[in-house]
Amino acid sequence: MMTVLTLITLLSLSMPFYVYGGYPLVLWVLTRFTKTEIEHQIKKLPSVTLIISCYNEAGVIARKLENSLALDYPKDLLTIKAVSDGSNDGTDNIVKGFADRGINLIRQEGRLGKTMGLNLAMEQVHSDVVIFSDANAIYAPDSIKHLVNPFADNNVGYVVGAALYTDGTESASAQNENLYWRYELAIKAWESQLHSVVGGDGAIYAIRRTLWEPLQQRDINDFVNPLQIIAKGYRGRFEPRAKCFEETAGSFDKEIARKERIVNRSIRGLMRVSSVMNPLKTGLFSFMVISHKLLRWLIPFFLLIGLIGSSILASQSWLLFQFVTAGSISFTLLACFGLIMQSNPKIPVIVSLPYYFIMVNGYALKGIARALKGNTQVIWSSTRPENKAAGSGEPPKFRLVIFFSTALIAMAVSLIWPYLSLVG
Repeated sequence: MMTVLTLITLLSLSMPFYVYGGYPLVLWVLTRFTKTEIEHQIKKLPSVTLIISCYNEAGVIARKLENSLALDYPKDLLTIKAVSDGSNDGTDNIVKGFADRGINLIRQEGRLGKTMGLNLAMEQVHSDVVIFSDANAIYAPDSIKHLVNPFADNNVGYVVGAALYTDGTESASAQNENLYWRYELAIKAWESQLHSVVGGDGAIYAIRRTLWEPLQQRDINDFVNPLQIIAKGYRGRFEPRAKCFEETAGSFDKEIARKERIVNRSIRGLMRVSSVMNPLKTGLFSFMVISHKLLRWLIPFFLLIGLIGSSILASQSWLLFQFVTAGSISFTLLACFGLIMQSNPKIPVIVSLPYYFIMVNGYALKGIARALKGNTQVIWSSTRPENKAAGSGEPPKFRLVIFFSTALIAMAVSLIWPYLSLVG
């Protein structure tokens, strides 16, 4: 029995190391043996429609529209549409003010969610390429030219740009999110070189219009849409030269709420296009989507199993698992300090990183649990400071303190149990 428990515990504990370290290492090694693709140069620029999704974006939409109009792309080939999901803060009136400059407002009544807004907008799109963006994503002048160039390869069905943070050093939350996102960008580049970047980015990604198919309301568009394109036999490229700039959510609470929403919708989306996990159909991509997405979402389960197993084995005087349990206690204590200090903009990384890691995984677990119950979030609010509605996802601090305290006590008891037995 102990042998089985030991194997399960070791496997569970090793999984986070594989997902965060082993998988990127495998990608890096594989790219060393892969020839760099010859970059195709597009001969004739395609017609493009830029779709900007917004809900109550009065604070940023004018800047976004000015930025879109100033992009370095032929005006006769670029159409700009703003999709308002029932905004009630004056966003629509601001967009209408740009009508004489060629920007079209599409209003969706009833707050049906971003995905349904895109379905509505796509009914009016006839261009070769469609680019999806958010109201707070400011594009570099040459971003569209870089986004469309990979479509010179007929096998490419979607192209993902690089979303960069402008406030990555302004707070502990922003620093952690910025560090994590740069790590993600490296993975995207390796995946793209080997087969396809896994998923899109709602701030900046493009598709061939002919590959679009209407989405279900609960779908997360920048994940399900690329998976559908992969299932059709096309590839997805990452183009780091196509850049946009945006701010992080600005606080741990808002970032955590955003992560929960993304996981809640994405895991359902993956199950809906589960054929991409079949290696006989998608080859290497199946390995990528399982490692990069599915296993990462399941990390909270692996951690729980691993820590419970470690605590049991530590109580049986297994030195290795006593070290593991002691390390877990230390990590959780640092996370507790992170919880207490989270509002301090100068919170040290040594406590902010454990807190960020535990909270992100804890709320990913919550998102998965909601998805399994059939509860999928279809509407959203901006996580920027000016949008107070975004605070609704704030974690319940009291319950978190109780959880941390209970976990610490349980692990500490298992660690000292063998010595208490000796005393007895």
